[in-house]
Amino acid sequence: MGEIERPRTRALRVDAARNRARVLQVAYEAFAADGLAVPIDELARRAGVGAGPVYRHFPTKEALFGAVFSDRVRLIVDHAHALLVAEAPATALFAFLRDMVRNGATDHGLVDALAGYGIDLETAAPGAEAAFLDVLGELLTAAQQAGSVRPDIGVAEIKALLLVCKTAQLYGDKVSDRVASVIEDGLRMP
Repeated sequence: MGEIERPRTRALRVDAARNRARVLQVAYEAFAADGLAVPIDELARRAGVGAGPVYRHFPTKEALFGAVFSDRVRLIVDHAHALLVAEAPATALFAFLRDMVRNGATDHGLVDALAGYGIDLETAAPGAEAAFLDVLGELLTAAQQAGSVRPDIGVAEIKALLLVCKTAQLYGDKVSDRVASVIEDGLRMP
């Protein structure tokens, strides 16, 4: 009996890896600034590569967005866990929410994805939304158990508040900060 042949995974050439990283960075910036409607050919142009290499790495726009979004959510989840370790529960939750409101004011792609606009998030980035909601639940539960946040609020309400904050994009950072303060005031125990 012969050995079972295993599929080989080929490492990317240095230039291909560099192009892939460049495309991901440009895609993140474009999705953040312009939302999910940016065409792949435009992303390739902005990255300084042909459309062919983009399609080889990311055969669909959903695949490209999935890679961008998965990485973005991983960073958000890591940041939330760092806050949970370093701060008091309410401080961690409110810092996280402030960051999300500020980011939502500038990161159109992230907010559009969380809202489900124009892309099937679970298909594009399996588990990313669940990871986001899980860490949001950890932050909320810790603050509620510490007696700092109303017990009648759930993750769904927090997510809805964050999505409503997308409109702060129209008014800039100062409004985003005031909106975050209003959210904090509404969540605190009376």
